[in-house]
Amino acid sequence: MRPDPHEFKKRQVAPVGAPREVRIIGGQWKRSKLPVADRPGLRPTPDRVRETLFNWLGQDLSGWRVLDAFAGSGALGFEAASRGAAEVLLLERDPQLARSLEASRARLKADPAQLRIESCDAIGWMSRSAPARFELLLLDPPFDAGLFEPALKAAAPLLVPGGLLYVESPEPLAVPAELGLEAWKNARAGAVHYQLLRRIAG
Repeated sequence: MRPDPHEFKKRQVAPVGAPREVRIIGGQWKRSKLPVADRPGLRPTPDRVRETLFNWLGQDLSGWRVLDAFAGSGALGFEAASRGAAEVLLLERDPQLARSLEASRARLKADPAQLRIESCDAIGWMSRSAPARFELLLLDPPFDAGLFEPALKAAAPLLVPGGLLYVESPEPLAVPAELGLEAWKNARAGAVHYQLLRRIAG
């Protein structure tokens, strides 16, 4: 029987010195705090990485539809909503983290029509979703759970032509050509490699 990667995630040791909160760095909720729950393996995207990402994307995401799979602390999804994205959907399997995301949404008085949270398995949800429905997809799965290949395979069809997929990983990813994604931007911060891939039109 194939091991459940989510069970593996629960057994991971939390990163040493993991922050207890992160701040939204731009948009209408700039400087607002998001709690980082004490959960094994939870690793929020650092401020400088998010700053680089949104410099790549542009500071105004008005009209964009965004999916934040493996949402965790919600730092990426809330950042996108703060910068004007029309629709942001956060997926998080861990019930405690999903409740924390709901609490953050309520505290920020975010419009539920703009920012939604679903407690579910991200790969399963993406595999069942209608294609070509997001301009931006954010992927930050637990590094050691073997999720990168199935996550990329499930995520790629959900992007509109020219849509962007952001992914964090412990090493550079080799993306299969059949997924219809091309490398666009990439950088490294410490042990984290992060990159933007673009859906090839047609």
